[in-house]
Amino acid sequence: MIEIRKLTKSFGSKYALRGVDLRVMPGESLVIFGPNGAGKTTLIRILSSLSRPSSGTVHIGGLDLATHADGIRRYLGVVSHAPLLYDSLTAEENLRFFAELYGMTDPEPRIAAMLAQVGLTTRRGDLVRTFSRGMVQRLAIARALLHDPVLLLLDEPDTGLDPQAAEMLHDLLVQVSRGAEQPLRGSGGAEGQRAAGPPSGTPTPPPPRRTIVTVTHSLERGLALADRSIILSGGRVVFDGDATGVTPAEFRPLYDKYVGGGR
Repeated sequence: MIEIRKLTKSFGSKYALRGVDLRVMPGESLVIFGPNGAGKTTLIRILSSLSRPSSGTVHIGGLDLATHADGIRRYLGVVSHAPLLYDSLTAEENLRFFAELYGMTDPEPRIAAMLAQVGLTTRRGDLVRTFSRGMVQRLAIARALLHDPVLLLLDEPDTGLDPQAAEMLHDLLVQVSRGAEQPLRGSGGAEGQRAAGPPSGTPTPPPPRRTIVTVTHSLERGLALADRSIILSGGRVVFDGDATGVTPAEFRPLYDKYVGGGR
């Protein structure tokens, strides 16, 4: 899904990325850890086509990001600490606006389903400016998933949230990382679930898993989402390994070894 070769990014004489090589397989959930200034956000910005590398190549879905950025954006969903929403529109109007940008036909069922999944059905007609920070981030996830992207990029999505809101957001991201399309707990019944499948007894293949790349400082939340983890430090990948079943207590000494105990 993603292939990065010899990627660098400099700001004047300062390098944020120094020759990064990375491959992410379809359906994989990769979590990127690292201290402040490691290059994590720079890498996500390049993957989301918001920034251009100084050198190196990035291919997403086999397409060169340098020459096919417009086409690639249609298959991306991006969530960061900047929600990319319009305060003067309602939750429903925001999603309808983005549905139009993505050229979705008959988006209303999908809009309703996504509002239910993030627990905002009853606030669908309220202006975003009236939402709490946690509600805004949940709507940002609905926006990012609205067009059913094959690649989801998450850059510190819980920044600035209180503990309760961060936990609710984390629960939603765990559902998303496992391919679940269920309403957030407490959002009210079965709204937003997929339409009923074939009659009982008819085998139905599971939907393909979405590829997810997450940047976070939280070892606990990151490892709960991850199939695989990498550590960035000084603009380089200093660790790359399987994260399946790895606990934060097991991972923390490894993290400290590579970043010198920085958080």
